[in-house]
Amino acid sequence: MQPFTERVLHIILQIPKGKVMTYGQIAMLAGSPRGARQVVRILHSMSKKYNLPWHRVMNAKGEISIQDDELFMVQKLSLEGEGVQVKDHKVNLNQFQYHPK
Repeated sequence: MQPFTERVLHIILQIPKGKVMTYGQIAMLAGSPRGARQVVRILHSMSKKYNLPWHRVMNAKGEISIQDDELFMVQKLSLEGEGVQVKDHKVNLNQFQYHPK
């Protein structure tokens, strides 16, 4: 496994319940500021295998960017179940974004 992939997995696994991070934020913390799309691919291909809390990862605007209606609802309900408010497909990043130390 590539070091960037390992760092991305580690970061995603650290996102606490009730908080979210953005693809770009994860990429930057993992050492590749322009690697947001790589984070998307890692989530898509490794979420099940590593039991990643994929629902806690948003786009840069705080939007749920999944186009599939069923998966959108899974993400929305998962976030709401953790206390994250989703309004008009968006999460208020000022309130719910996680900033690890």
